[in-house]
Amino acid sequence: MDLKRRSRLMQQFIFVGPTSLFFFVIVLVPFFLGLYYSFTSWNGISRHVEWTGLRNYIHIFTKDPSFLNSFWFTAKFTFFGLVLTNLLGFMLAYVLTRKLFTRNVLRTVFFVPHVIGGLLLGFIWQFIFVRGFASVGQATGWSFFNLPWLGTGVTSFWAIVIVFVWQNAGYLMVIYISAINNVPQSLIEASKVDGAGRMQALRHVTIPLVMPAVTVCLFLSISWSFKLFDLNLSLTKGGPFKATESVALNIYNEAYTISRFGMGSAKAMIFFVIVAVISLLQVRATKKREVEL
Repeated sequence: MDLKRRSRLMQQFIFVGPTSLFFFVIVLVPFFLGLYYSFTSWNGISRHVEWTGLRNYIHIFTKDPSFLNSFWFTAKFTFFGLVLTNLLGFMLAYVLTRKLFTRNVLRTVFFVPHVIGGLLLGFIWQFIFVRGFASVGQATGWSFFNLPWLGTGVTSFWAIVIVFVWQNAGYLMVIYISAINNVPQSLIEASKVDGAGRMQALRHVTIPLVMPAVTVCLFLSISWSFKLFDLNLSLTKGGPFKATESVALNIYNEAYTISRFGMGSAKAMIFFVIVAVISLLQVRATKKREVEL
């Protein structure tokens, strides 16, 4: 082996080696351990691990309505969270790429909620829904603020959606701003010369050219929505009566509250496969709509 090739291999080991090691230890090892435990009845504590085969998976699909209910809740939440977060993020980006005097301040204001942790954010909004809205409702008499926001399944669902959109729209806004700023102004001007209005230019010029950003934002939104946990835990704890229990919270309760780690691992594997398939289909579908300059 010549000196140049040895030097190249050493550089690859130095730069890639630590990352690969951490990825193996932190991601791959826990994943395959979880896959193994999903075929057992381990409680997470005992040294004795009993192999049960497919019993956990059969039980989940035939005798565990709570998991199916939590998955239905997560699917609904993902749909509304995905649509509303991206719509609001794109609208904010489109407005804040105009020549506004306060646009930099507004960008910061809309981005800041994403920096706040989900647990803290949930407790803050819990106070707002319970105390803040009630005070405003008493002062104004508006029925909107007098709703039992965390008291019923329907209102609790929309409470989580509102907080989720408020938290993450600003992050997607930044991605959309970058994409909109990279749209050549010559194409916008050419469309105006051809008689296109602002909305027509947006639909036929801007949106097709920002599709790579749409792909990224949809992928992030799907990932955030399906993995909803900390906000769900701190805001509603899955209540009332598990009406707002996400899949992630259901898996957590199964493994660490009931101490059925094997069953929780099986649910996590099912969840992983479903999210991976949906994400791959989404990326493939939006990639086909991307336009190259």
